[in-house]
Amino acid sequence: MQLSTRGRYAVMAMADLAARDTGVCLSGPVCLADIAARQQLSHSYLEQLFAKLRRAGLVCSARGRGGGYRLARPASEIAIADIVGAVDERMKTTRCDTGSGGCLVAAAPAMGGEKCQTHDLWIELGRQIAHFLSGVTLADVVLGRVIGRASSLKQPASDPAGAE
Repeated sequence: MQLSTRGRYAVMAMADLAARDTGVCLSGPVCLADIAARQQLSHSYLEQLFAKLRRAGLVCSARGRGGGYRLARPASEIAIADIVGAVDERMKTTRCDTGSGGCLVAAAPAMGGEKCQTHDLWIELGRQIAHFLSGVTLADVVLGRVIGRASSLKQPASDPAGAE
């Protein structure tokens, strides 16, 4: 899966904001320059991201002296997937697109645009990632409740004959 800096930085900045925001659009706004300094991110890049987050209804802003951003709803109601989606981040796990005729073998016209053997593996991985990010909230991140959240797969049954 490829998650660009846009998605990662938006989550980092929103976690920083959530850690300092004590109420839904009621507390004092947090200045982007402060978030940029604490997270070592570009202020102008954060401005672009927060414009998208505002349009998505995840943050609200106040202009002028003492202005900045606040969460538009409680951190417990903001899924990480919402943040990533708000900044137009597409989580892509394959090199093929719908309607493109298939995967890598599609580059050879004689192959008829068939899916590559690993296509379904990467599609399912993408679904698992999206499912995970939809189940983790901003509050979970801020409160350190992420470790152990990924569901573990059952271990394969050991071979009774002891074969290796």
